[in-house]
Amino acid sequence: MSGTWWLWSAHTEVLIIIFGVFSVWLSLFLFNRMDREAQEHAPYTLGLKPIFYLPYILWEIIKANFDVAKIILHPKLPISPRMIRVEASQKTIVGQVIYANSITLTPGTITLDVRDGEFIVHALTKDTAAGVQSGEMCRRVSRMEGDS
Repeated sequence: MSGTWWLWSAHTEVLIIIFGVFSVWLSLFLFNRMDREAQEHAPYTLGLKPIFYLPYILWEIIKANFDVAKIILHPKLPISPRMIRVEASQKTIVGQVIYANSITLTPGTITLDVRDGEFIVHALTKDTAAGVQSGEMCRRVSRMEGDS
């Protein structure tokens, strides 16, 4: 590709060629390093299980949207924001990422921090905090991951 670019661009200035060679070298170095890192981690192994999780998370997102809309439209804006800690039972990084993102995708909750299998979540109301703490979403993600 570099040779093709050089032939088509007709740039023969030494500085441009040096920059091009350096760019190619740096790209190859970074891709090689990324490839080595990728091989050290387990490949994606969920298969088709996320397809069965999708209806659940979509329904949770729809319900949460209506709840947040009711709160916003209520004249007194009945919010009671809180920060909660939630344990994540997932065994893999992929499972924890799916769980954290599922919490964040659900309106009214945001995953703020993920450390050592524990999430810090901001919840808009007491009810949304209780919903996260119930553990239903955590169990479903763990089941999708293959732990249950």
